[in-house]
Amino acid sequence: MTASGARSMLPTLTPEETTHSARLAGLIGEHITAAGGWLSFEHFMELALYAPGLGYYSAGSHKIGVGGDFVTAPEASDLFSQCLARQCAEVLRGCRHGEILELGAGTGRMAAALLGALAQADALPERYAILEVSADLAARQRERLMQLPVAPRSRVTWLTRLPERPIEGVILANEVADALPCRRFLLAGGTVRELGVARAADGGFGEAHVAADAAYSRLCLELCESWPQPYPQTYTSEVCPRLEPWIGALAASLERGTLLFIDYGLPRAQYYHPQRTHGTLRCHFRQRVHDDPYINVGVQDISAWVDFTRVAEAATAADLTVAGFATQAAFLLATGIESLVARAPAGTAQARLAGEARRLLMPGEMGEAFKVMALTRAWDAPLQGFTVQDLRHSL
Repeated sequence: MTASGARSMLPTLTPEETTHSARLAGLIGEHITAAGGWLSFEHFMELALYAPGLGYYSAGSHKIGVGGDFVTAPEASDLFSQCLARQCAEVLRGCRHGEILELGAGTGRMAAALLGALAQADALPERYAILEVSADLAARQRERLMQLPVAPRSRVTWLTRLPERPIEGVILANEVADALPCRRFLLAGGTVRELGVARAADGGFGEAHVAADAAYSRLCLELCESWPQPYPQTYTSEVCPRLEPWIGALAASLERGTLLFIDYGLPRAQYYHPQRTHGTLRCHFRQRVHDDPYINVGVQDISAWVDFTRVAEAATAADLTVAGFATQAAFLLATGIESLVARAPAGTAQARLAGEARRLLMPGEMGEAFKVMALTRAWDAPLQGFTVQDLRHSL
């Protein structure tokens, strides 16, 4: 879709959004000029999402939930967090000084529901730490979590970087990996070109490609090496080189316990399927989904699906064990979502929860697109969330 085509289907920016986007566009334009007229997509995405004070996640805006740009599973229903709490409780009970570290806590709704469920189960962690890069979201989290009873509220703390001391317990990353800046490539006639950003004729931004360096070209061709020949005439996709160091840093922060990743993604063979010719890059703006990252910079989300095979490889390299991999639906069924719905009072409340459960479970909603992966260290016990389904063979 062209920029004008995407723009025509999206809500009009407010004057404040227009001003904000123009400021970030000016900064990106300066980077393009400094780079000689072409900027890698990875660099562009980093600026669009994380430029200090201007990027989508570092500036104040209503991003998540009703009235925001997208709805996550914890925002769709507290059933998600209550099921996740059961998995966390299982791990915390096996720890001497169990903690939870949540990466990017959004509006704080998942943390609030998790802590509430853990309090009811008498399984509160010694500390619930939140690592948040957005000052706006951190403020929203504080406002919500300060409404909790004293016992769970007193466990919450905020971090600006990963803890210096490795924790024992659970690290949670719900829809975090998809926002790591990625590189993009174009495969045409067996030759790899790297996709990036240049100034468009109308003064905005547009896609532009350059010859890929040898190492990147080799990597992209290896991702497609299982394809039957000839290759598709043109094929566009993404690679996230930041996954490996990110997983390595998280692994260094875990002494014993489990890292739980929940995100939309696929095993590599499905991610880089020859019929998936346009990649997985998606943008979200006021509940609309489109595929043009070069408009509305700073006021729309940009993400790409997760290559879970790359996550597993990075985990193994960091001395972690891939202990589970399943669809979100299978994970929630294994942690008792049906029992949570059944115990609700019959009538309107139960009907509402049943509808929320369907959204979390159905293949056409969140049930199959989202996956859950458990990475463990010094943990041999089985994990409840992966007793219904084991997709590790697909990695």
